[in-house]
Amino acid sequence: MDSCVFCAIVAGTSPARIIYSDDDVLGFLDIRPITRGHTLLVPRVHSTGLADLDPALGSALFHAGQRIAAAMRSGSLAADGVNLALNDGRAAFQTVFHTHLHVIPRHDGDKLSFAKGLILRRDAHPDATAAALRAALESA
Repeated sequence: MDSCVFCAIVAGTSPARIIYSDDDVLGFLDIRPITRGHTLLVPRVHSTGLADLDPALGSALFHAGQRIAAAMRSGSLAADGVNLALNDGRAAFQTVFHTHLHVIPRHDGDKLSFAKGLILRRDAHPDATAAALRAALESA
C-alpha cells in the first residue's frame, strides 16, 4: 500500500527504531510513546483493521506481543505489567489504518505518569530504549 506509513516501515523505506522482526510481524518503538518502551507490532501484510486481518496473522501479532511483554518485564525496563491494545476504527482512536498492536509497559503506581504520557507522548532517549528492548529479547 503506497500511502501507508507502516507498510513503508515494513519495506524499509521509512525510518523506525526496529526492536522485533520475524516472518509475519515487525515491531518498532512508537514515535509518540505513552510510556518508555511503548512498542507497535504490525503484520508485514497490510490490513486496515480486524475485519480484514487474517486470523493466522492476528495470532502471530499477539504471540509477538507476548514476547515483547516478557522482554519488558525481564529486561532493564523492569515493567510490572503491560497493556496490549488494538484500536480498530476511527471511533476507537485508530489513527494509522494498518492493523497494529500497542505493547505498553506499566509500573506499579504509574497512573499519574501514564495519564501524563497520554498527553505528552515523548521518550527522551529512544535509541537507548530500543537497545534495551532488543537486548531483553535476545536474552529471553
